[in-house]
Amino acid sequence: MTQVDFYILNDSQPAALPLFTCRLTEKAYRQGHQVYIHTESDQQLRELDDLLWTFRDGSFLPHGRHEDGSSNDQPILLGHALEPEGPGDVLLNLAGEVPAFFSRFNRVAELVGGNDSQIAAARTRYRFYKDRGYTLNTHNL
Repeated sequence: MTQVDFYILNDSQPAALPLFTCRLTEKAYRQGHQVYIHTESDQQLRELDDLLWTFRDGSFLPHGRHEDGSSNDQPILLGHALEPEGPGDVLLNLAGEVPAFFSRFNRVAELVGGNDSQIAAARTRYRFYKDRGYTLNTHNL
């Protein structure tokens, strides 16, 4: 069964969530996991695409955009409108809703920013997983 973790940031600054996304992606990548980052919008996808190259001095996170037809051989893929192919390793969800394909991943990381609308959406996602019997872990950061 898919493991679901909620990462709740106490920082409501707009840059906090994208930077945390990059750090968590880097951690998963360094541990040898393939990562799929599901974004809320195409704009968020483009911002993360840029940030993954520059979020830290000396950072290098090889990635591609699923929408651009990037190969699934990429260790890190970003997507918004298209569903990833096949089973996956780690899904980082930045969208307000649970993606229909979440259960194909071994792990789901629900990333929650510190503003009220993101917290409200996260509560709905939390209930969705809980009602279906998933074991949930919460990390307050």
